[in-house]
Amino acid sequence: MSSYCFGIDVGGTTIKCGLFRTDGEIVEKWEIPTRTENAGENILPDIAQTVLGKIESAGIDKAEVAGIGVGIPGPVRNGKVSVAVNLHWGETDIEGVLGELTGLPIKAGNDANVAALGEMWKGGAEGYSNVIVVTLGTGVGGGIIVDGRIVEGAHGAGGEIGHTHAEDEIEDPCNCGNCGCLEQVASATGVVRLAREELASKDPEEPTVLSLTDLSSRHIFDAYKQEDRVASRIVNRFASYLGKALAGYACVVDPDVFVIGGGVSKAGQPLVDILTRYYKQYAFSASKNTPIVLAKLGNDAGIYGSAKLVLG
Repeated sequence: MSSYCFGIDVGGTTIKCGLFRTDGEIVEKWEIPTRTENAGENILPDIAQTVLGKIESAGIDKAEVAGIGVGIPGPVRNGKVSVAVNLHWGETDIEGVLGELTGLPIKAGNDANVAALGEMWKGGAEGYSNVIVVTLGTGVGGGIIVDGRIVEGAHGAGGEIGHTHAEDEIEDPCNCGNCGCLEQVASATGVVRLAREELASKDPEEPTVLSLTDLSSRHIFDAYKQEDRVASRIVNRFASYLGKALAGYACVVDPDVFVIGGGVSKAGQPLVDILTRYYKQYAFSASKNTPIVLAKLGNDAGIYGSAKLVLG
């Protein structure tokens, strides 16, 4: 019977690694650099080497290892990624290649989806099986879990929450090439965008602690907590966009819970409170009381979710 598994979260700079017991207890975690040179040809061999090395140094019988789960920053379908720009990969058979290198079962998934699985397993959504996780960082990421399983979709694009259309008036393109995506108004950079617009149009005589020369999502939410009126308008607009989007997702998925993570989530309960207010304004009656909670695993969500991926 298997006693251990590995969770691997591949980022553009570092690869986070975790050795877990199959009950979810983390034994050890560490990082190795992501070597993206030469079209990322070293990445999978490096993962194989660090995992096999850890098995040996920990004195684990390879037969006790259930396998390796891997989260990849790109759309993953049937164990293959079509493209992973940050890794300089084209189409790559992650499960096939890593399986040959290690002799262990491999399961691969999109990193945001895998992080959502981690939050369901041991994080903010523990105890639930229908979950939508939204990560508010430089962009807006997400993952959808239905009946305990990741929704990948036909093209590996399930959970690409940040690219829901949110605003018709935005003419400059999002990183995806479309205009007016949710991440252009509801990410850390998106709320700064809203702040710049608000500061440029407000009455010059209206007092505020915010300044165009020093803006960040943290400054904006700190000012909001201090009841700065300008910051309040910015945060309300941000929450309206995001609350409306969550209400739309709820009509399709009807989750048990929404989990909010990423850097913006450090704003804490005030963010949850205002987001809940707008969500309830737009949500379908049957879903109005779906709770919105904060993520708990932080940067470890990816390794937890990858481990859960291989355990099924």
